[in-house]
Amino acid sequence: MNTRTLLRAATTLVLLAVAIALVRALWLDYMFSPWTRDGRVRAKVVQIATDVSGLVSEVRVHDNQYVHKGDVLFVLDPARFQYAIDQADADLQRAQAQLAETKARMSAAQTEYGMKRAQASRRASLAGDAISEENRADADSLALQSKSSYEGAAAAYASAQAQVKAAQVAQRTAMLNLARSEAHAPADGYITNLDLYPGDFASAGVARMALIDTHSFWVYGYFEETKLPSVREGDPAQVRLLSGGTPIEGHVESLASGIADRDNPTSRGDLLADVNPIFTWVRLAQRVPVRIHLDRVPEGVKLAMGMTCTVTLTPSARN
Repeated sequence: MNTRTLLRAATTLVLLAVAIALVRALWLDYMFSPWTRDGRVRAKVVQIATDVSGLVSEVRVHDNQYVHKGDVLFVLDPARFQYAIDQADADLQRAQAQLAETKARMSAAQTEYGMKRAQASRRASLAGDAISEENRADADSLALQSKSSYEGAAAAYASAQAQVKAAQVAQRTAMLNLARSEAHAPADGYITNLDLYPGDFASAGVARMALIDTHSFWVYGYFEETKLPSVREGDPAQVRLLSGGTPIEGHVESLASGIADRDNPTSRGDLLADVNPIFTWVRLAQRVPVRIHLDRVPEGVKLAMGMTCTVTLTPSARN
């Protein structure tokens, strides 16, 4: 075997070894390095509802409109709520008049009771030859009767005070219902999938509008469990949207502590993340949600809840 043949064989072996090393490095990087193409943009979705029921008279926003916190989104017909306020005002006036009447009765009963008590006391102090026992007994009886009348008037006054307080509460409730007939934006954001129109009936507590809070966007990266040992809270993250554009910088905020077990029916419905491993005939590494906080969204980058993205972590940058 000549030198040229040996050189060719050595070169082939070296190239084969390099190729094997590169393939192994790529495989290890794919299997264990902390990155995933299975990322989803998430945000807080605020369900807008009123806590009173009524017909919708105005819808002051349109689909995909940006609104500011406190803006009026839709209004229920105020007539019924205004009538309730008028009724509450009348009930309060009636209760206050009844309170004044019972107060006057209580004052008169108190005066009479004081007078009868004083008379009974004077007659009780007189000598036996100046007044008979019967007169003393009559005076005591009248004092007791006036005391009972006073106590009854005092109880009626207390009841009238309670009625006034109840009427005041009813009045404030009616005014609150009128105020709550307007639905306000609880945060800055976008109205999405609007399906509400004047003439619709809105039931109390039933969401009729959705608002995406623009200050709440984050990313869920679904990392394979084989890559979790390389993931730590605080790790820098780079998010690349499938639509392209400037990457978004962020960091790992937290790791999920549980996901639904598809092989255990009793674990479903317990509010854990249900992550589909895609194939049912191959045992794949399960994916666990990792929450990525977005440190700064570059100008011109439009985020929408549900967008897909690639998430790449940098464990080497840990302190």
